[in-house]
Amino acid sequence: MKKILLLAVTLIISSYCKAQQQLAFPFQGGSTAMTQFFKDSITVSPEIIKSKATGTVIFKFSADQKGTIQKLVIYYADDAILAPPLIEALKKSNHHWVVPDNEKTHDFILSFAINFNPPAATTPSPQKGVYNFYLKKKPILSTNQVPLDNVTLLPAVQVKYSID
Repeated sequence: MKKILLLAVTLIISSYCKAQQQLAFPFQGGSTAMTQFFKDSITVSPEIIKSKATGTVIFKFSADQKGTIQKLVIYYADDAILAPPLIEALKKSNHHWVVPDNEKTHDFILSFAINFNPPAATTPSPQKGVYNFYLKKKPILSTNQVPLDNVTLLPAVQVKYSID
């Protein structure tokens, strides 16, 4: 009798358990398509190239059922000059985002790592430029808490540019 009661309780409890929902990749075409889209859409500004800026920028944004970006928040940026070209690329990604069927909007976190391709010849000029950028950089930091709710962390996008 105890075994039957234990089995019944176990079945009732397991009926309330739910496995993590499997979602399709939230960008139309998948991870590779997202990476390629951003590589094609990001135009590195002359200011970034001139200052030999490198660093990370992390965004949180919401997309609606049509895939349109609703809200965009910069969580962190190593310098303010890194963000504008990435914001423009994110604006171009409207209608590419896939939101789960049972949600009106969904939040995403996307990070970008920006770096330059090292020159073929080793000269002190790039090293000096990177050092000067490091000394003068003005990071963007989130000073308040940012509620996350139900958010999807996307793979980082690598952005490389030439300084030649």
